[in-house]
Amino acid sequence: MFDCGNCCQNLELRERFNRNTIASILAGVIFAIGWWIIIDTTCQFPTQADFNKVYYIIGSVGTLALILVNSVSNSQVRGEGYSDGCIGQVGARIILFIAFLLAFGSLIGGAWVLFGYYIPYKSEKIYPGVAIFCQNLAIFISTVILKFGRKEDLSY
Repeated sequence: MFDCGNCCQNLELRERFNRNTIASILAGVIFAIGWWIIIDTTCQFPTQADFNKVYYIIGSVGTLALILVNSVSNSQVRGEGYSDGCIGQVGARIILFIAFLLAFGSLIGGAWVLFGYYIPYKSEKIYPGVAIFCQNLAIFISTVILKFGRKEDLSY
């Protein structure tokens, strides 16, 4: 066994890498991989006939959903947080519902582009459809990790 002696005694890794930090880093990496896949697809298929650039909208809607989902805290949804605002608990729930509709819609849109356009009509060049679906899947997974992977600490 490897013994490092006393060099690792003062690191306190448990305090530095808590649940919030790990969830945020993991969600950010998955989100970046999703967008990197689309950037790679654009470089490999630069013509409009091979990869229609309008499909960027699906990923942009997923990104908007990620921002909206994580702008509403869990305590606002439960009604425990600041409630003297103009929309309160009901408004927070409506925003969260619309954000999850957008997130699921972008995931379904990516699947529709893959299975409704690229597989039946462009079976020789299927990678752009797979890339669009993988991008939206990665954005959706990072949204879920960022929303439910973190623990709220409201002791400011």
